[in-house]
Amino acid sequence: MNPLTGKAALVTGGSRGIGAATVLRLAREGADVAFTFTSSHHRAEALAEQVRELGRTAVALQADSTDPAQVRGAVDDAAARLGRLDILVNSAGVMIPGAIEKLSVDDIDRTFALNVRAVFLTAQEALRYLPEGGRIIILGSNVADYTPFPGMALYASSKSALHGLTRGLARELGPRGINTVLVQPGPTDTDANPADGPQAHRMRDLTPLGRYGRPDDIAAMIAHLAGEGGRHITGTTITIDGGLNT
Repeated sequence: MNPLTGKAALVTGGSRGIGAATVLRLAREGADVAFTFTSSHHRAEALAEQVRELGRTAVALQADSTDPAQVRGAVDDAAARLGRLDILVNSAGVMIPGAIEKLSVDDIDRTFALNVRAVFLTAQEALRYLPEGGRIIILGSNVADYTPFPGMALYASSKSALHGLTRGLARELGPRGINTVLVQPGPTDTDANPADGPQAHRMRDLTPLGRYGRPDDIAAMIAHLAGEGGRHITGTTITIDGGLNT
């Protein structure tokens, strides 16, 4: 039996990059998976079909994570269509780089709406369904602890907020048997941050392992935390960055 057989998961921002790798990894480990996407129906349906080919149920939910009603609605739809909800993975997010004097109020509001408020609201709504043994896994970023270049203040501050949220949720939800963990990827080879991008060599030079991570490197840890291996892990941060923050 696969370790997540009988479990149901929701992955926000699950149609691409680390989110998509997480959807597939959870399905391979036996979970039925719902995931949110913003605009690409074709990409979302292709991913859902991959999950179905693994013999698992897939539910693709279009939702704008800046809209509180859609955030809550996605959780409710996922639980209704999967019949339960055991695992919540908050992967949706945005990075708007730029010198601090050039960032607008709209940039600030959008960043915190996606990277912080949506995470809070998704967790809040998921508590209606998560049973004892449930998991909340939040995707942050290593830049919350180490910001290597200028222009990252807004993104870093939003991801730093997730430290406090993770600890607070862990303290509050631990008595209910629900674990909360923050996973912080470093440079990871996705279409948003390709390993052959124009600045990638700078990141590799700073990284002890000298390479970008792969989305499945992050997804493997998430699957571990979602299963029995994560039963005694809560309120902490796990950074997967090839040693960049060393």
